[in-house]
Amino acid sequence: MNTNALCAIALGSNLGDSRATVKAALNALAATPDIALVAQSSWYQTAAVGPPQPNFINGCAVLRIQMSPQLLLETLLSIEARFGRVRRERWGPRSLDLDLLLYDDLILDTPTLQIPHPRMRDRAFVLVPLAEIASNWIDPVSGKAIAELVQAVDCSGVVRI
Repeated sequence: MNTNALCAIALGSNLGDSRATVKAALNALAATPDIALVAQSSWYQTAAVGPPQPNFINGCAVLRIQMSPQLLLETLLSIEARFGRVRRERWGPRSLDLDLLLYDDLILDTPTLQIPHPRMRDRAFVLVPLAEIASNWIDPVSGKAIAELVQAVDCSGVVRI
């Protein structure tokens, strides 16, 4: 496992002061040992997927990490919990959502973690901010750059704020 990997994560929130939450979560990640913030996207307002709920604030970040994908996942889940994330219903409203999108060019499929994120290629709210900071990153499953993937989704509901 690469102990000096580049990874991409998505951040989202639609409960409470979402903008403050995603910014604070990014600061918490950057303050975590073995994680360095390489790039962050603008923030975007997007309509929620799933049951009726408030709009989301979404963004992406590229991190340089010195930890395994599983440890990174545990770190992301720990930060979500610190910001009050409670998992009640699938695709329900949340105070903070941190998704591991890409880890170098790794393809991983375990019961607890799939890399690349399995729904990343279908989600404009992920691809638009990711293309802003990692447009040339090649999705190892499709073999396409993020800039190509974003062209294939409807981005009309993703508004930079």
